[in-house]
This record gives sequence, structure tokens and C-alpha cells, in this order.
Amino acid sequence: MASPKFHNLKIAHIDRETTDTSIISFDIPQDLKKEFEFVPGQYLTLRAEIEGEDTRRSYSICSAIGDCYLSVGIKRIEDGVFSNFVMKLSEGDELSVMPPQGRFQAPIGGKHHYLMLAAGSGITPILSMTKSVLENEHHSHITLCYANKQINSVMFRDEIDDLKDRFLTRFSLAHMMTGEVQDVELFNGRLDAEKLETMATKGLIRPEDCDAIYICGPEGMIKGLSAKLTEMGIDESRIKFELFTPASPVKTKTKKVTSTDTLDKTEVKIIIDGSQRTIWMDEDDLLLDVAAQAGLDLPYSCANGMCATCRCHVAEGEGEMRQNFSLETWELEAGFLLSCQFTPKSKSVTLDFDAN
Repeated sequence: MASPKFHNLKIAHIDRETTDTSIISFDIPQDLKKEFEFVPGQYLTLRAEIEGEDTRRSYSICSAIGDCYLSVGIKRIEDGVFSNFVMKLSEGDELSVMPPQGRFQAPIGGKHHYLMLAAGSGITPILSMTKSVLENEHHSHITLCYANKQINSVMFRDEIDDLKDRFLTRFSLAHMMTGEVQDVELFNGRLDAEKLETMATKGLIRPEDCDAIYICGPEGMIKGLSAKLTEMGIDESRIKFELFTPASPVKTKTKKVTSTDTLDKTEVKIIIDGSQRTIWMDEDDLLLDVAAQAGLDLPYSCANGMCATCRCHVAEGEGEMRQNFSLETWELEAGFLLSCQFTPKSKSVTLDFDAN
């Protein structure tokens, strides 16, 4: 399987959704439409050179299946290098974009009842799923519980209200606010395990009747809700979630290789797009850094063990990961790892990026 490649896409529209969020819509050329087909819940990796640095970030697709444009929702972070860069872009500008990826998916087809639990910008993939299901599965039902600080910070508020008006009998919506008082006391405060249990007890949600439960938001919320759902008897296979940022991420670094002496280094053979290259690593090197200095453009996005864009197979030798938030048990047992977190544990290792 060939590794994913970046394509330059023109920005067709920029909508300033709130004071600190933007919706970036790309015009997909006809010859790339097949490559940029997506499953609701997936993300795009955007790439730009910012202050001389190759910078990449993953943003969830907010478009529905069949929309004219492929769009992502981006929330500005105070010190966020990429999110602040995006705020300066204009319609007609180009960005390098990798085709859709990600395992947080709601495949379209059939009849489903889904419970969606989102907070803040975690609504982005949830919105894509919700719109796509309601518009393409005419007998499916969505229940959305969406938490924010206050009403003026709600991303996609008008679009969500429109869905509520269009699908009166198939879309149930509950807004929760932490910074504003609402008429219904239950909808004040955080969307946490206690609130989830209270809503279930009062019959406002019925997790046991749902085909799947999708959760997207801060790591603490995801862990708390997932644990409560499991405690309530929901099988783990029905609980789907996506992490944006771990609580204590391992920072990537750029370390210039100054020595060409390979005596105490690990030989790392890399198979990608049918070709093989060899690089040499110290045990404290980062594979992405060493590969880049050798002129190898390996696939990656978050560089923090969350997205699986950099997934590869250990064909020979041994290695381990600093952290893993995305690979499943069967993948680890089959010898796959995240190359952005790779640490060699033998004198020679072969990493196959073409393996399925």
C-alpha cells in the first residue's frame, strides 16, 4: 500500500464560525475526488512552512457525505502555531493537504441509533457523522449531547439548529453549558460521568439501545464517560472515541546528527513506496528527525502517537514505542507500531511502511 501523499488544494471558502474558530473549505479537483473520498469522522492533515519549519496538524472533517466542498473546523489555540497561521489565510490561498485518514468512523448504510457525546471543538467529526447519517440513512436516529462554556462559543450552532428543524423525529439535541445558567438544571455544568448516569436514569438517553456511542472532546471527558458506559454494561466495542491531545504529550524535538560514526548506532532499513533506504539511529534519536535529515519524507501527522498516520510494520529486528493512543491490541501483536514513537531495541531493524 503506497504511503499517503500531500496535494496542494485551493481554499474555496473561509467561514469565521466564532471569534476563535474557522471553517476552511477546499475545492477538490476532479482528478483527486476519488482520493479525497471520506468516511464521516475522518480527518485531514494540513501542512505548511511556518517560520521556516515544516508544520503539520490534523483537523477533523465537518462536511457531510455529498457536500460540495471538503471542510475542516479549526479552533484557534492561544499559542497554537498552525491555528494562528490559519487565521491569516484568505480564500484562494493554497495548502498542502493529505487525503482523509482516521479510524473514528461512522460508515453510512443501514439503520442505526447513535448516541453522540461532544465537547467544544470535539463537535467537528461528530457533526460530519450526524449530518451524513440523518441525510443518507432515512430511518436512523441521532441523539447529540453537546457541552460548551457559553452559547456564543458553540461551533456550528446554526447548522445544528437547522438539523433539529429538518429532522424533528430523528434528531434529539441537548446543549450543556459550564459558563451560563440554563432553564433545565440538568443541562448546567460539565458533560461528565455523573451527568451521563443522571440522564440515563431519567430516560433522556438510552445508551443500551444504541448501536454505537461516539465520544469526542478532552481526554478526561473521554476516559470518564467511557468508564461510566462500561460500568453501565455497554460493550467496549460499541464505545468509539477520538483523542485530540493527550494530557501529557511527549514533545517532538529536532536533533541535528553531527556524527557519521555508525559503530554504536542502530541500522534502520525503511521500506516505503516499494523502495528501501537505510538510516542510522542513536537510541535517543527520533526517527522522523533522522529520516528528514536523510531526505526521506515519512508519513506522519500528529507526531504524538494519536493518529496512526505513521503506522508501519516491524519486518525485522525489535523496537518499542514511547507512547501509543491509536493502535489496537491486534496490531501490536502483529508487529505494527507508530514510527513517530519508535525506539530501536536491536542493532538492525527493518520498518515496512507499505505493509497492511
